[in-house]
This record gives sequence, C-alpha cells and structure tokens, in this order.
Amino acid sequence: MKKRFLSLHQDIFKVIAGIALSALLGGCVDQDPDPEEYGPSPTLPKPQRGLLPNMTIAEPTPWKDQLPTVPSGFTVAAIATDLKVPRQTLVLPNGDILIAEGKGGHAPALKPKDIIAGYIKAKGTTPVKGGNRLTLLRDADGDGTYELQTVFAENLDAPYGLALVGNNLYVANQDSLVRFDYREGQTQASSPPTKITDLPSEINHHWTKSLAASADGRFLYVGIGSNSNITERGMAAEANRAMIWEIDAETGAHRPYATGLRNPTALTIQPNTGTLWAVVNERDEIGPNLVPDYLTSVQEGGFYGWPYSYWGQNVDERVRPQDPQKVASAIAPDYALGSHVAALGVDFSESSMGEEFADGVFVGQHGSWNRKNPVGYKVVFIPFRDGRPAGAPIDFVTGFRDENGKTRGRPVGVTVDPKGALIVADDLANVIWRVARSTNE
Repeated sequence: MKKRFLSLHQDIFKVIAGIALSALLGGCVDQDPDPEEYGPSPTLPKPQRGLLPNMTIAEPTPWKDQLPTVPSGFTVAAIATDLKVPRQTLVLPNGDILIAEGKGGHAPALKPKDIIAGYIKAKGTTPVKGGNRLTLLRDADGDGTYELQTVFAENLDAPYGLALVGNNLYVANQDSLVRFDYREGQTQASSPPTKITDLPSEINHHWTKSLAASADGRFLYVGIGSNSNITERGMAAEANRAMIWEIDAETGAHRPYATGLRNPTALTIQPNTGTLWAVVNERDEIGPNLVPDYLTSVQEGGFYGWPYSYWGQNVDERVRPQDPQKVASAIAPDYALGSHVAALGVDFSESSMGEEFADGVFVGQHGSWNRKNPVGYKVVFIPFRDGRPAGAPIDFVTGFRDENGKTRGRPVGVTVDPKGALIVADDLANVIWRVARSTNE
C-alpha cells in the first residue's frame, strides 16, 4: 500500500514537472504550429505524444461594463443574468425562451495526468452549482427586453437538450429523456415530467445529452458521448455510447442511428431537407492540432471512426485491439471546425438574420483547455451553399477572452430566433446573450 502511495505521488510529480518544464521553455514542449485548416479537407499533422498536452487555464474575469463583440449592423445585450449554468436554449412559438441549466458528469479520474487535466478544466468553469431546472424568459412587448425570468420546471438531472413537438416538450437529462405537457403561454410546468426512456449515465465522462426532433416529430435524436477519451475504461464502459440514438417519441423504443461519434454535443435539423446535423468533439492527447472537432450531416447507419480512427480513416494507433474493417467503413465528416475548439452549440440560420447570415449554421465554441494558444471562445457562422458548408468560418460573437488572456465567458448553446436574433448561452458568466439586427430594434 505504501509503495502504491509513493508511486502515485511520483507520477503526480512527473506531471507537474512536465508543466513546469513547458512553462520554463516558453511553451517549446509540444508547441503549437501554425493553426490547422478549416473546411471539408483539413490538412492533418502527424500525431504527437508526450507526458501531457499543453494546458491553458481559462482564468475567469467578470464582464463588468464590457459586452461581446458582434458584426456591424447587430447589437448585443444580456437578457438574463444570475443563472445556474445555462447550457442550451429553445425559442417557443410565442417567443418565450426556455433555458436548460445544469452541470453533470463526475466521472473519476484514471491517472495522475487526468487529475491535472481535470483541475485545469475545472478552473475555467463557473463555481455556481448547476440549477437542474428550466428557466423561462418572456419579452411581453417585443422590445428585446425580457421582463419575466421565472423557473418553468425544477428537480431535473443536469438537463441539456430541448425540443418541442406540438404540445410535447422534451428534455434530455443526463440520465433520461422526459416529456412535459406544454400549452402555449404557460410559465410553469403543470405536472411532473413523464419518462420516455433511460439514457446511459453510468460514470458519465461525457454527460451532456443533446437533442433534436425529426421534421415530422415521430423521432427524437439524442447525442450520447463516450465514457473516455480513447477507451481507457475498456469497451464495456462504452456500451450504447459515442453514438446518436433514434428514439420513437411515442413508445420510447430506440436504436443506434449513427455510431463512432466521440461526443455529439449539439444536434439540429436542416430546414427543407430534414437532414440531421451534429457538432462533435473529437479525441485528445495526440497534439494541439489533432483532432479537429467537426460539423457534419449524419447518415443513418453511418460510422464516424471513434475510437479506431479519426477524420475518416486515419488510424489511431493507441487503440487496442485495432479493427481495420471498422476503419475501412469510417465516414469523413463534412467540415472541420479546428482542433479542441469544443463546439457545444449549433443551429441553422434564417433569412431574418440578414443576407450575409441567411444561409448557414451558427456554432458555439466553448473553447480549448489543452492548447498553448487557446482557440474557440466564440460563436462562428459557417456559410452554406446548395445545402452544404461552403467557405471559411466567420466570427459572429467574440470578446469572450480579454486582452490579458482572462476569460469573461464561454458560449455553449446557440438558437436562432425567427424574429432575427441569435440567443447565446454563456455558462461561465451565467448569462444569456441576445444578438439582434440593429434595424429590427
């Protein structure tokens, strides 16, 4: 027992020494090269392995009188404050906004480096306890100021994904998919929710459960992340994970719709086509420029590589045993967002957002913790043409990091309001931002 204790402390010392060495050498250990390319065909560097990845603490600092930066012709305002870890939002038919507030997870660390990594990530999160609730906002007179902020439902378990189908409001908790009866205009749930089905929640390395409803409302799609970075807990811990479930909204019966997606953190349905799209957080610990997080359409029955390969058929040599047959079937995603940007929100735009932003998707990027030069920490717009991504990402909401490298906020969910505004959840500052066209106000 004593030997095991001493060995653990020696391992922790090595990890800390590695961080110190990287700092003393000015980041020369595992230093970031030029940023990787974005788009459908990124140039991927060779994998890098080291003691631990570069780590940057997203040290929080208040917004004070500052606001995020938005494009010319738009304004931004905080429409809700003092929330309890807002993650995803849903604009209801009458213009009310629902906010899912919660913080889940709590998976145990596997190795000393996991303890260090967990500490670094935790330092960049809010100390506020998750609300485990839905909050409703209402702008009764349509002037962009939401006078009402009230709890719609509480006693949930780290709610995340939201979807409305007719009078059925669906919420994806970290452990279950549930349904509330909803009537337009109500400000509080009229009864406790009904469970549709359980969701995998044991260990919960990735706890968020993203949600979208099919265009006809018959099916619900739930994104379920892996239980590890790259199967360190064994394949048994990955049962029913790293995939998107298709769930029958009436019966709760479910099946894998697509697999091999390490952590599908947000889902959305493409207007006119009904195609399911996702943003996915990829694996860590093979370099600052690997592996790109991505935006992709989701093919029924498709396999997207995890854990055996990344970006199509690039083999991850760390995985044992290998599976060449699975690698051969792996689908390359549609669009690289950049490595470690931590995309957590996605929604299709509408013509109400103006000509430049009428056709494409908005993506909320929570921001990296494992790059010397931080990336993400913003909302970008990916233009589309003929139904597909086309062109470089455009910065849409920035300013979440200040000139000293401290972090004011971290964007998560993004939701397009048909009135011509983008709703952005900020889970570090515990704020909801509304970005609206100046001509609309």
